[in-house]
Amino acid sequence: MAMTAPSITPMRADEVPVLEEWAAQEGWNPGLADLAIAYAVDPAAFIALRRGDELIGGGTIFSHSSQFGFMGLFIIRAALRGQGLGTELWHQRLTLLRGRLVPGATIGMDGVFAMVPFYEKGGFRLAHRDLRFEGIAHGVTDPQARPYPEISFGEIAAYDRRFFPAPRPAFLLRWLEQPGAQVLGLRGEHGLSGYGVARPCRSGFKLGPVFADSPDVAERLIGSLLAAIPGEKVALDVPEPNGAGLELAAKFGLRESFGCARMYHGPAPALPLDGIFGVTSFEFG
Repeated sequence: MAMTAPSITPMRADEVPVLEEWAAQEGWNPGLADLAIAYAVDPAAFIALRRGDELIGGGTIFSHSSQFGFMGLFIIRAALRGQGLGTELWHQRLTLLRGRLVPGATIGMDGVFAMVPFYEKGGFRLAHRDLRFEGIAHGVTDPQARPYPEISFGEIAAYDRRFFPAPRPAFLLRWLEQPGAQVLGLRGEHGLSGYGVARPCRSGFKLGPVFADSPDVAERLIGSLLAAIPGEKVALDVPEPNGAGLELAAKFGLRESFGCARMYHGPAPALPLDGIFGVTSFEFG
């Protein structure tokens, strides 16, 4: 009997935890609420690869707006790799995401370095590297750091827009209010001068986003976030062009452990990388 040909369909809500478990088994250490937040905001972003009724792979094609999308989580069940299923799923995801956006829209992704030539064949171009730093949290709380919602959602959403290619209020609200998250901001003379989030993961915490007007503000924010989770394992993903961000990671005792290539299909957004001291997520931009 011939093997059933794979098909690509929308992913059901009850399958999202399966995708999360596969990601955890790969050592990707997803945030405890990452995929639930993304599914609540954009369920159509979750794509399933099936053989008959069996889930054999999946991925995300997040649409932050009609003009900016993000190719995120992408995984094939371990026992079925090496059969070309991943290549098929990747190309179908790109086609489906382009169909969700206006012509000429920008699509971002963070991919492993070894796969850059493959992604380039699909029309993506390297913008920069994002480097992961890991260690144990230790810091000092800045007396001027204020928690959310003392720093209002409106303030944070307006500030966030400076550092992200599209408005993302629905995603951001859930990101800030996820269980166990630490959210802190600092104000300057002209309003908010930086904010950061530490979110719980399968193991420890990840910081992201961390956006700030200056390295000094970023240092105070990161120190305050780390002070809120003392002794926990922590990860911070920094754009390599932000030299001050790399220095801060080292100053807090974090060591480079991993990295991804930030790539774009279509025009690369003009983001102030010198103010991005921690990207939100490799999966959602």
